[in-house]
Amino acid sequence: MSEKQILLINDMAGYGKVATAAMLPILSYFGLPTYNLPTALVSNTLDYGKFNILDTTDYIKGVFPVWRELGFQFDAIATGFIASEHQADIVSRYCLEEEEKGTTIFVDPIMGDEGKLYNGVTPATIKSMREMLSVAHLCYPNYTEACYLTGRVYRVEGVSGDEAQNLLDHLRKIGPKSVLITSICVDGQPSVVGYNHLDDEYFQLPYTEIPVHFPGTGDIFSAILIGHLLNGELLKESTRKAMDGVYKLIDLNKDNEDKNRGIPLEKYLNIL
Repeated sequence: MSEKQILLINDMAGYGKVATAAMLPILSYFGLPTYNLPTALVSNTLDYGKFNILDTTDYIKGVFPVWRELGFQFDAIATGFIASEHQADIVSRYCLEEEEKGTTIFVDPIMGDEGKLYNGVTPATIKSMREMLSVAHLCYPNYTEACYLTGRVYRVEGVSGDEAQNLLDHLRKIGPKSVLITSICVDGQPSVVGYNHLDDEYFQLPYTEIPVHFPGTGDIFSAILIGHLLNGELLKESTRKAMDGVYKLIDLNKDNEDKNRGIPLEKYLNIL
């Protein structure tokens, strides 16, 4: 197993397996020493309709100088929910500084889904996420987020293969080296599409949808993907394994009574 150290910069939910609470057990199971920096403390998953949230920007401001003084370094950084434009500026500068030392930067620009932005996401948030993408080695927005990042119109019916490639290219212009777009319907087929800068390859990986909703599946996808990549596997193969892992977890839990709390990962790590 790899001993590569990874830092998660994402929110932390007190109740529910999403964001850091979903990613940390998976990456630890992969044998990766995993550290975390919360961008916000959230009482519970937003799907319950009521929640309390604490923006931790002031805390983050004090963390980075301490880590620099102590000489802490990470082989990879994975960013997720960013609470404000100011926080994005601080985090992106830190990522750029670390990237120059050889750290790999993964960015999940969490903003919305199914054609809509999440509660509290503003035009400033979109600008912040573009800033995060500019320092990324790999980013993986869903189709909704890709449209907002590039100023494209979201189409419920999906896109053609050529339009999917065009969307990947417009994301690449923002700055990331490699790109995935998840949850995109291409020629009528739910898919993940991608571009790998290492071999200049575009690819499309179809999947079968299970018609239930769990919060945190994007974070699970992210963690499995990163786990395989940091263990030396290629992007296309790692993406397929992440897709298959998410499918299995949803299928095994599709009859759960309270889906708002996310998938109880601890029971299922062995299938990953």
